[in-house]
Amino acid sequence: MFRRRTLPILLAAPALRPAAAQVATRMSLLHMNDFHSRHEPIAITSAACRAGETCFGGSARIATAIAEAREAARADGRAALLLEAGDAFLGSLFFSHHEGQAEAQVQRAWGVQGMALGNHEFDLGPEVLARYIAAVPFPVLSANLDATAEPALAGKVRPTIAFRREAMRVVVVGLTTPDTPGISSPGPNLRFTDPTEAANRAVWEARREGPATVVLLSHLGLAADRRLAAEVAGVDMILGGHSHTLVAPPVVVEGPDRPVTIVQAGAHGRWLGRLDLDLAADGRVTLAAQQMREMTAEIAEDAAVAALVAQLAAPLEAVRRRVVGRLPAALGNAACGSAPCEIGTLVAETMRAALGAEIGWQNGGGVRAGLPGGEVTMGDVLAALPFGNTTARVVLRGAALLQALENGVGRLPAPSGRFPQTAGLRFTLDAARPPGQRVTAAEVREANGSWRALEPERAYAVATNSFLRRGGDGYQVFADAALEALDDGPALDDLLARALAR
Repeated sequence: MFRRRTLPILLAAPALRPAAAQVATRMSLLHMNDFHSRHEPIAITSAACRAGETCFGGSARIATAIAEAREAARADGRAALLLEAGDAFLGSLFFSHHEGQAEAQVQRAWGVQGMALGNHEFDLGPEVLARYIAAVPFPVLSANLDATAEPALAGKVRPTIAFRREAMRVVVVGLTTPDTPGISSPGPNLRFTDPTEAANRAVWEARREGPATVVLLSHLGLAADRRLAAEVAGVDMILGGHSHTLVAPPVVVEGPDRPVTIVQAGAHGRWLGRLDLDLAADGRVTLAAQQMREMTAEIAEDAAVAALVAQLAAPLEAVRRRVVGRLPAALGNAACGSAPCEIGTLVAETMRAALGAEIGWQNGGGVRAGLPGGEVTMGDVLAALPFGNTTARVVLRGAALLQALENGVGRLPAPSGRFPQTAGLRFTLDAARPPGQRVTAAEVREANGSWRALEPERAYAVATNSFLRRGGDGYQVFADAALEALDDGPALDDLLARALAR
């Protein structure tokens, strides 16, 4: 059950405002976002959980929490509605192998009732997304997606869905980040329109039919959700995604005609959100109380969903044995913590090329094994890159990159996992100098192949892994100083496997 407890197990917020009108309907919104195919439990880093680590989430544990939340809502006289705010796809071998069908089967077991499309739902193109939509019994939503010119998706994505509870209508509006064409693979026929215009249009249509409570199911990110709440009249709630933000307590923004409550449940299935709502006869929210439950190991796994996950995992062992390429000689990782190493450079260059960046940046400690000469299997790749990291493209000024380099070499002469393995960037250092003053020169490769000194005020595009992007290994500058960022790129192990195949 959703019980009030101390952090980190449960975050709870009191009612956001007192009732101002007679309650016509009581309901609960259960919500998740950015699950990213984490069907098996995860560590606190969001990588696959290993023996001895504290584990969170996993589809079977989430199933139990959903069932308990529904029962708690029912006992309180509330109808429960389970919604997802996008990016169910990408992040583990479950997606790489099953191409969305694993997510479809688990969501059916959970009883999802609606999902907004995230950018990663387009990663394998419209045809794969269409097969996923055909496999789920709930509506897939995006009010700012024009799919009329794409045969695979035309007529299959809805802008809104209305749920009825007694005399009330709850209208859910899906929104997808308009950045999708630049960070995913939707193909040339889909058009992503302005979310604000789409939301205005959807709200007008909803309210034209009578009283309603309007919920935006948004895969735009918290900053964009704040702007929408302030600009679009008639919105009551925003269930968010995309920025992987744990929004608890809720954010309340004064909209043009009413306060708008914004929530988001982190990412990777670590949290399940619940909003208990009291609704007036005109659809306005008179009370909203939040509970955010962390999916800790004390939650029992649902036996049926655990069996389903085990079934879906069975063919992944064959994936691990699959030969992905050949190498003329072995690439070791012994020196990666204190000097440039071939496998570290390979990983950095793979990210740089795949994400269209000027610089690739991998931490030496993130390469946990070498690669053999001759045939290389997916298991070899996963042994070298075992953390389940995705990739990110960030824009940083040269001064921030110099700060990152100093962090990377700051523990020399001792080996350190933070040592920078780079591509498109070269540097010299003097380990005898004090930490923070060791990099004596740094150069970036230009498009014509020449090298040019790193310029403090120039902005550079850097491809890196999600661990460093979050500030891991002391690289807080990657999190704090980014001028632009595109997170949740392709899985790093998958990128390396594809590079080896080529």
